[in-house]
Amino acid sequence: MKIAIAADHGGFILKEKLRARLAGMGHDVADFGTDSTQSCDYPDFAQAVGDAVAEGRADRGVLICTTGIGMAMAANKIAGVRAAPAQSEDEVRLTREHNDANVLTLGAKYVDERRALDLIRVFLETEFSGGERHARRVGKMVHLEHV
Repeated sequence: MKIAIAADHGGFILKEKLRARLAGMGHDVADFGTDSTQSCDYPDFAQAVGDAVAEGRADRGVLICTTGIGMAMAANKIAGVRAAPAQSEDEVRLTREHNDANVLTLGAKYVDERRALDLIRVFLETEFSGGERHARRVGKMVHLEHV
């Protein structure tokens, strides 16, 4: 699977570990930065990964910051992105099955490498249910307009 990954300074160390592990598992991993723990702006990295997913250059995206929340907020501004922050496998499974999330955001403050890998595994292995009610709701999200 082609995975786009990025982090800001708060998620850099975890991103580096995850990038290497995912590549070692046979995934095609595109790293969109950052490349250090120097302070930087998370929306820049959320946009890079979000664009890659929305444009079909990546199957799924993973974004890491301190909490996972800022990355999700920024990525969700991009049409075609459905980013979800999660800390439990159940949250990840449900957001894939019900919301067809295509970007997972993680908080380096709350998950370690092992936990993050477990969450990503669920994210990559869980399919969208395609159920009528879920498809209808995802369709409504796609067509929401700013008023």
